[in-house]
Amino acid sequence: MGWRVGVDSGGTFTDVCLFHEETGRLEIWKVPSTPHDPSEAIVGGMQEGVAQVGAHVDEVSYFGHGTTVATNALIQGRGVKTGLITTDGFSDLLEIGRQKRPELYDLQADKSPVLVSRSLRKGIKERVLFNGVVEKPLDVDELREAVRAMKAADVKAVAVCFLYSFVDPRHEQAALNVLGEEFPDVFVSASHRIAPEFREYERMSTAVVNAYLGPVMQGYVKRLVTRLKELDVKTHVQLTQSNGGVIGPETAADFPVRTVLSGPSTGVVAAQAIGAMTGIKNLITFDMGGTSSDVALLDDGQCVVVNEATVHGYPIKAPMLDIHTVGAGGGSIAYVDEGGLLKVGPRSCGAFPGPACYGNDNHEPAVTDADVVLQTLNPEYLLNGRMRINKDLSHDAVQRVSEKLGMDVVRTADGILEIVTANMAKAIRVISVQRGYDPRDFTLLAFGGAGPVHAARLAEELGMNRVLIPLTPGVLCAMGLLMTDLRMDVAATKLRRLDEITLEEVQEVFAQLEEKAGEWFKSEAIADERRVLARTVDVRYLGQNYEIPVSFPSGKVTPETLKKVENRFLQQHQRLYGFVAEGEAIQLVTFRVEAMGVVDKASFSPQDDDGADASRAVTGTRTVFDSSKKEFVETRLYDRSKLRPGNIIQGPAIIDQMDTTTVVPSNFTVNVDRYLNLMLEMAS
Repeated sequence: MGWRVGVDSGGTFTDVCLFHEETGRLEIWKVPSTPHDPSEAIVGGMQEGVAQVGAHVDEVSYFGHGTTVATNALIQGRGVKTGLITTDGFSDLLEIGRQKRPELYDLQADKSPVLVSRSLRKGIKERVLFNGVVEKPLDVDELREAVRAMKAADVKAVAVCFLYSFVDPRHEQAALNVLGEEFPDVFVSASHRIAPEFREYERMSTAVVNAYLGPVMQGYVKRLVTRLKELDVKTHVQLTQSNGGVIGPETAADFPVRTVLSGPSTGVVAAQAIGAMTGIKNLITFDMGGTSSDVALLDDGQCVVVNEATVHGYPIKAPMLDIHTVGAGGGSIAYVDEGGLLKVGPRSCGAFPGPACYGNDNHEPAVTDADVVLQTLNPEYLLNGRMRINKDLSHDAVQRVSEKLGMDVVRTADGILEIVTANMAKAIRVISVQRGYDPRDFTLLAFGGAGPVHAARLAEELGMNRVLIPLTPGVLCAMGLLMTDLRMDVAATKLRRLDEITLEEVQEVFAQLEEKAGEWFKSEAIADERRVLARTVDVRYLGQNYEIPVSFPSGKVTPETLKKVENRFLQQHQRLYGFVAEGEAIQLVTFRVEAMGVVDKASFSPQDDDGADASRAVTGTRTVFDSSKKEFVETRLYDRSKLRPGNIIQGPAIIDQMDTTTVVPSNFTVNVDRYLNLMLEMAS
């Protein structure tokens, strides 16, 4: 028995969560992030956290880590010089993409930069047809010349994507052999290994993004593993994937494209666990950090996994939790645009220099500065006194903007929060209203360092009556690392009509996928009793351009099995689009198997009710701007660590803890549940 440690590396802070397997003791820690080398803050934060609990690093039995390295490298264009080998005549596909604009009505909208320059995109004579027939064999001599040219150009990574390689990968496998002979030191990304699915542009984009990020992730993983070894950490590090599961460092280094939503995914995993623990199955998660806000919808306790998403303008075919991100965080900068309007974000002041109140020579107001002016945040310090702040600097920064607007400082600060709240509400409507859900039917689960500060405002904006604040909201993504399993997803495209495919064909394709899953189980040394497989299939009407993932029953495939799949597809189509097309042919598209290695997780026990009186937790008062009354009111301050199950608090109130602050306006009441979660309920 030892300490299970989860570390989430964010844009502003690196969060550490420690859970003792035997005693159930839970401790948290936060340190400033180190953007130049995230592994510094990760390892340093882990050391500090372990020291705080009086333990030694050799007592760490599990080390999980959520990373933004791949995401930041993609957004900031800090990948490596990359080459592309593809079918002759298709080298410009990466640049042509799809015939749709990023913004429908913006004639000036720019696409994201192409990650491979035209001179490094090499078309090779070869052709495999849609049915797997080789019409033109691979020209190996031309391939060798292309590889040598890339080597001479000093590329660091090469993506390989041949037409219909997801049907027959032999030409891509031959290309890998040639690259191994001619250019053994280069990072290689082959589309049949990265995304063995149809849609050539998206598959090519995924392979290219993986290659572009590969050496960056390899270097990062190597530094992290080396630092941990130097500290004599005995356990292996596990990194989070975008699907919420974790993988080993070697797999993460080979498939960095699977980690582009690594950080926020574990917050959703923790939210699913909290929903199961509290019995609240319909949740909308709201994770507000220093740079962005991430939102997701949990219907019946589960977040949908999508198999394709666009990240910073680049299509990626990889399983991801359906998380929507908007540039609205505590570090989002407020400014007056050319038309004289107040705007907030998406530009952020990040970990350094940070908001003006940090005193690092930033004179532009961030959302955090507005909170300091309104005193919803402690105007003297953060992190329980570990981090001093200067409220005068916040006031001066907001005043510079207020003078341009011709408004007073308080109204400007409130306006900053109103705008950032509207931005976050828009993101939640994307995942709820636009997909057939009413947010008023859900509970808002708020976390992240800034989430509980703004949750009540956001709930009011959306008409949501309940807000749930977990026990450790500021480090919930790190907590999620202690609640997730090892996971790998495998897929194969096989376009067949539902009424024409045979039971034997279906059984065979799932058998092949489960064989690959078995190889992964073996490579990760996962015991038989901890292996779990789940099947899904992407389904659409024949001729449709988008598919709906449908769960596929396990076991032997029978006519009843396919009938269940049809009914599930029709139900989901009705919910998403409001109709079903009676009599239209249904097509099965991509078959998938999710392989999970179940691990021991952090868990919590309910505590006895201690009565409604919360007076023991009162630490004082201060005047705070109340968003419901639009004025400063005398507000009680509470120490969350002293709150007990059953306690009731009537707003206005401020509930402080090391990792965040919960703001309770006067029209909200707080109830502390058996697991020490805070339930904020708005008066009707």
